[in-house]
Amino acid sequence: TKGAQEVLLMRCTKYIGAGGDLLDVTPEVIEEFKNHSHAYSRRGMRNLGLAYADLPVGFNLEAISSTVKNPDGSDAFEAETNMVAVGLVGIEDPLRPEVPPAIEKCYVAGIDVRMVTGDNPNTAVSISYQAGILRDFHFLDGTTERVASNLKQNVLMTGDDFRKKVYRITPEEEGGTGKPEFDQGAFDKIWPHLRVLARSSPDDKLTLAHGLNQSTLFADKTVCHKLKKEDGISIFPDRQVIAMTGDGTNDAPALKRADIGFAMGISGTQIAKDAADIILLDDNFASIVTAAKWGRNIYASLQKFLQFQLTVNIAAVVTALTGAFAYQTSPLAAIQLLWVNLLMDSLASLALASEPPVDELLEKPPVNRTDHMITKRMWANMLGQAGYQIIVVMVLLFAGPELLGIPPGHEVEDETGDDSVHYTLIFNSFVWMQLFNEINCRNLKGEFNVFKGMLNNPIFCGILLGTSVLQVLIVQFGGHAMAVAVGGLPAGYWGLSLALGAGSLPVQQLINVIFHLGVNSKRRWRQNQRYKRELALTVQHTDGTHLHND
Repeated sequence: TKGAQEVLLMRCTKYIGAGGDLLDVTPEVIEEFKNHSHAYSRRGMRNLGLAYADLPVGFNLEAISSTVKNPDGSDAFEAETNMVAVGLVGIEDPLRPEVPPAIEKCYVAGIDVRMVTGDNPNTAVSISYQAGILRDFHFLDGTTERVASNLKQNVLMTGDDFRKKVYRITPEEEGGTGKPEFDQGAFDKIWPHLRVLARSSPDDKLTLAHGLNQSTLFADKTVCHKLKKEDGISIFPDRQVIAMTGDGTNDAPALKRADIGFAMGISGTQIAKDAADIILLDDNFASIVTAAKWGRNIYASLQKFLQFQLTVNIAAVVTALTGAFAYQTSPLAAIQLLWVNLLMDSLASLALASEPPVDELLEKPPVNRTDHMITKRMWANMLGQAGYQIIVVMVLLFAGPELLGIPPGHEVEDETGDDSVHYTLIFNSFVWMQLFNEINCRNLKGEFNVFKGMLNNPIFCGILLGTSVLQVLIVQFGGHAMAVAVGGLPAGYWGLSLALGAGSLPVQQLINVIFHLGVNSKRRWRQNQRYKRELALTVQHTDGTHLHND
């Protein structure tokens, strides 16, 4: 058999000496094995003890030992006792070169990485330090050797110690069950510090996933502030989102319990794959970063589409209602609204949802579970752009005939029944404002350069170009079928429509400036209020001290 050398050696009574003879296992021999094991571990090797036992014919392989226990507390098989130690091997499994950069990206993205392994503590520390899971600040000050004994408290735990701390047994006479029960309070004291769980079992992975998922530590602001101040640990301000990896059959419960389960496509068992949400076809940790980037990109694409769609809805509804109230007819005909709806729902959604993921997505913090999909910045963008569009349409609707010297649209329709240049100009300007605003909606955080990366998305460029060409054809040749003036618009009105549409671009920059000034003003106001409260508390404390001294 094979296994952890410190466990296997305790079940051996003999070992094979250098000459091939069977010799007794003594404390000195155990110490020699341990020294070799530590030497291998510090070099990042996985230690594997080898042993055998001669069993008589007819031996019951299912027989259970009454005295020997497995590391998880279960009874050991009788066949795995009184064995002969063969030796100790160190297996080097070097990290893939892409793993450390991937873990660094995870930390930048606000994704905390923990290592759960069956390796011994020193091997786990060596590998996790090379991978970047453990950093220098996780070790005690003044230490230079990166070994398990030099780590700060609770940064590394073995599965046995972990179970003892997070499970409590309440005796039956005290109203308990007498069985181990999970203690969430004890778990919450450990998990913010925990980075490596060594010599663990699949049940430990399940416990870890369950505890993190159920933790409400974020609600205790005092503890969170203390962790941030004393240990530099930031707690995500919402319930934890857990992703768990696994490849074995025993990992299936943990993969199911986690919010997102990752199974290995090459080395994973079918049961693990069935329990997982995502299968890594290349068994590569770096693929998890790719999955996170695509997940954030999908969320951002939904936000972009909502930002565009709601802007169009606000402007179109206000325009239609205002025209109906003022002249008993909408300046936008039903067929034109259908074209706007096609532009908004189908083509724009495809264009904005086809944005390729970029690395900048991983530089933003995760989104809270309770956060609204429509952010304050998006509301500012939508209301600002819709306000601009409504102002343009209202000016064209009520003042356009006088400013441009054209007959009002409602009078033309009432007198002749023909489609007017006036309403055609409003329709054309309205659509071009949407097309230019579609470029603005590619950004959600008030970026200055709205054209950045646009050429990297050929689908967006193709749809924007296609809809622009269709708009030209509709206005110039649509005629009565599209409720536009026969013969289209003259060049001057086309220039006006394009200029009003392009006005959405500088308006977006103005919105960004106003929003930025508003945010800064609010931040300064909060800082002043906080300063006044702290000053008041200081004055009260000082007055109390004077009174006490008097």
